[in-house]
This record gives sequence, C-alpha cells and structure tokens, in this order.
Amino acid sequence: MSDTSDEPPPLRKIIHIDMDAFFASVEQRDNPELRGKPVAVGGSSGRGVVAAASYEARKFGVKSAMPSVTAKRRCPDLIFVKSRFDVYRAVSNQIRAIFRDYTDLVEPLSLDEAYLDVTACRKLPTATAIAEEIRERIRDATGLTASAGVSYNKFLAKLASDQNKPDGICVVTPKQGAAFVAALPVRRFHGVGPKTAEKMQALGIETGADLRACSLEFLEARFRSSGRYYYRAARGIDDRPVRSHRIRKSLGAERTYGDDLHDRDAMIERLGEIADVVWERAQKSESFGRTVTLKLRYADFVTPTRARSLPEPVASREELLAIGCDLLDTLIPDPRGVRLLGLTMSGFGNADAGERETDAHSAQLDFGL
Repeated sequence: MSDTSDEPPPLRKIIHIDMDAFFASVEQRDNPELRGKPVAVGGSSGRGVVAAASYEARKFGVKSAMPSVTAKRRCPDLIFVKSRFDVYRAVSNQIRAIFRDYTDLVEPLSLDEAYLDVTACRKLPTATAIAEEIRERIRDATGLTASAGVSYNKFLAKLASDQNKPDGICVVTPKQGAAFVAALPVRRFHGVGPKTAEKMQALGIETGADLRACSLEFLEARFRSSGRYYYRAARGIDDRPVRSHRIRKSLGAERTYGDDLHDRDAMIERLGEIADVVWERAQKSESFGRTVTLKLRYADFVTPTRARSLPEPVASREELLAIGCDLLDTLIPDPRGVRLLGLTMSGFGNADAGERETDAHSAQLDFGL
C-alpha cells in the first residue's frame, strides 16, 4: 500500500496564539506583589494540586497537575493563589474579541490558545504582521504577553508558537516546513501524548526525522488510525481546516488498575494521566463540555459517580483535573481502596441555537507569511 496524498493542500495563512503562563500571569498582573516571584495557581493544602505555574516557578520544576506538597518541596518560596476562572474567562473574551477583528475563523482550543485562519484578511499584507499586531493589542488591552506561531497549516503553527516562548513569534514558511518538523522531538507534536511518546521512543522514533523515515504501513500497524496523521505530520502536511463552530460529542476515559489504590497522591497522579487523555481527545475533536463526571470503582465493585456542571465549557486541562480532584475528595478516603478511575466531559449543547459547523476559507490566495 502506498500513500498518494503527500501533495500539500492549497496554501493558507494560519496563526496559533498561545498566552504565556496565562492563569499565573493574570494573578501576577492583578497583584503587583507577585510579579517576578514563583507563583502557583491552585490549593496550597496537603491535598491541593497545582493548576498552573508562573515561569519563575517552572524553573524549579513546578508544573501543572503536581501535588502542592511536591511543588512546595521543589520551590520552598512558592506562592499559592486560588484559581479565579471567572476572571480568566473574562480576559479570554477580551482576547477573542481582538481575534475577530481580523477573521471570523477563530478556533479556540482553551481559554488561553486559539487558531486563526487569516487567509482572507486584507488589513495587513502578511500573516506575520497580523500576528505581531494581535500580540501588541493583547498586551495593550490586558497587560499580558502572548506567543504566536505563523505557518501554512494548524500543525506547524501550533509547533511554532511554542518555539520562542515566552513573548515570542516564530514563522515557518512552506519551504521550511519539513526541515522544521525533522529537527523537533516527537514529544512536542500535538497529538503525541506521554504514552505515545514512550511507545515511539521504544520503536526508535525520537525526532520528526525518525518519524519521517517510517513507512505508512509501519505507522498504521502500530498506531492504527493515528498512523496516517503521524505520517503526514512528519512531512509538514496538515489539511485540517480552522473551524469556528463544531458539532460536539461527549468524551471521556477510564482506567482499571491491577493493584488497588489507597494513597490520594497516587490517585491524583493517575487522574492526571486520565485528564491528559480526555483533554487530548477534546482538542482533537474540538469538543469542550460544561459538565465533568468522575467515575470511581471501589475494590468491592461498588461504582459511584459524582458530577459538576459549569456555566461555560471547561476552560483547560488544568480546570478539568481540578474539578476531578474536588469530586474525588467527596469519595475518599475509603478503606476499600480504588480499582478504577474515570473522567468524562459532557453537556456540549451550544449556547446559540443557530451555531453550526463552519469550514475554513479554502480559496487560494498569494501566500505572504
């Protein structure tokens, strides 16, 4: 079997905007005493979990989903602040309003990042100029910094936005795409989670160049339906459109454990792994629900569930995990031990009855990055 779809699609101008340490940066903006200091958004108690960390905290190895006690051990001067998702959503709405001055084709991935298809935008001559103006307007309107990736497809734009963080921009032209991908570790690829990265490493696939050396048959045999995506991604090919609206479906993940879990930190770690899977699926399907449900099965097979509904769709992987942890705490400690954990997002009903799925602009235009 040979792949005959290596020809790139009509060239587009895609921007990926990613706010820098968004939750923590909002807290530092609103409280000048936190600026320049290591900050963690989340609970500081022994049962707390880090939802987000400032760049100052990340230097010490503090990261999201980490138990607060571990974070404090790594960074004794770490300052914890409670999350304020209502504030983060309000700031996100300010930013999205700026996006829509340039295009209606805005696809949010979470509160702090989005794709923009600016192929048809005539306000400025190049996508790079548009991205720079957007970053400047975000800074002026919110006091926050954003990084941007500019390229001819979503896959490369997202990779590029992470290249020069924080407060940076990276442009990948059609001539540079394949070489740019070849030099990167596969763990940075959107759609390659920690487990997949481990599996690839075991197969000797550590870089984009390694991935490109694999045949389509090899990748499909080992990664099933994702194999074709990896095959094309390694060649800088991605014809997914930017979708401003999407029909949404429920999604979730659960895991059964060979040994019963009794320690809360171990359960939080496992729940973090499940949240990674759910959020990755949510991003791939562009579906974000308003209701989070935790499923738990005790050692005696009693299986309770707990749910929480929000006024807006879940904002981020960190919020998903934070809600999951809160729900978990209503069911533990329990002497029976836990043999299964699961998280589900549902409640994908659209706020606007007229919302519909919209394809990205597909006209061929002069490509000016």
